Amino acid sequence: MNVRKITIAIDGYSSTGKSTMAKALARAIGYAYIDTGAMYRAVTLYCLDNGLLDGDRVDEAALEQRLADIHITFCPNDEGRSDTYLNGKNVEAEIRSMRVSDKVSIIAAIGFVRRDMVRQQQAMGRDKGIVMDGRDIGTVVFPDAELKVFVTADPMVRAQRRHDELRAKGDTTTSLSEVLHNVTERDRIDTTRAESPLRQADDAIVLDNSHMTIAEQNAFLMGAFAARSHSC
Repeated sequence: MNVRKITIAIDGYSSTGKSTMAKALARAIGYAYIDTGAMYRAVTLYCLDNGLLDGDRVDEAALEQRLADIHITFCPNDEGRSDTYLNGKNVEAEIRSMRVSDKVSIIAAIGFVRRDMVRQQQAMGRDKGIVMDGRDIGTVVFPDAELKVFVTADPMVRAQRRHDELRAKGDTTTSLSEVLHNVTERDRIDTTRAESPLRQADDAIVLDNSHMTIAEQNAFLMGAFAARSHSC
C-alpha cells in the first residue's frame, strides 16, 4: 500500500469546532493547516479598524481599492500552533472577539473578497498535503479534494461551546443569548449569500459532533483519512 498526499477540506457551520479538529488532524498526520476563517476575520478586523464598516454597511469601493494592501500570513507560535498576522501584526486574539464575529459573515459575503481569498487559498494548497477548513473549501476552493468533511451540530450546543470559549478568554459580559443570536445569524448569512454559500458537497462525509467527545471526533477523522489516503 502506498500513502499519497491528499487535500482535506473541512466545511461546516460556525462554532462546530472545525478549526480545532482540523488543526489536530493536520498535526497528527504531518500536514499543513490553513485556517481560511481567520483570513476573513482578518479582513473584517481591517475594515473595523479603518472605518470601512458603518453598522452593517461596508464601504465596498474603498475595501476593493485597499484589498491589495491587506496582507495575511500565518506564523507558528511558541506552542507550535499558527497565529494569524495582519500586515505584520499578530491579531490572533483580536480576530476571535465578538466584535469581529458579529461582522465577519458580512465581509465574507462580498464577492471580490471571496474571490481574492480563494485565489490565495488555492495557491497555498497547490502541492496537496494540507488540511483546510472553512465554508466553501470542498465546493469552491478545492472541489476535487480527496477527502471532504461537512461538520454540523445543534445551534444551542454550538452557542454554549462558543460562550464557554469566550469565558475562558476572559469575556465575562457577552451573554449566551447574544452568542446564540450570533450563531444563528451567521448560519443565515452563510447559507443564503449569493457568492459561494455554505452547503454540503455531494461527496462530503457528514460529521455531526453535537454529542461526540473530542476523542471520538478525532478517531472519526483519522479513519476517514486512512481510507482516502491509501491506494494500491
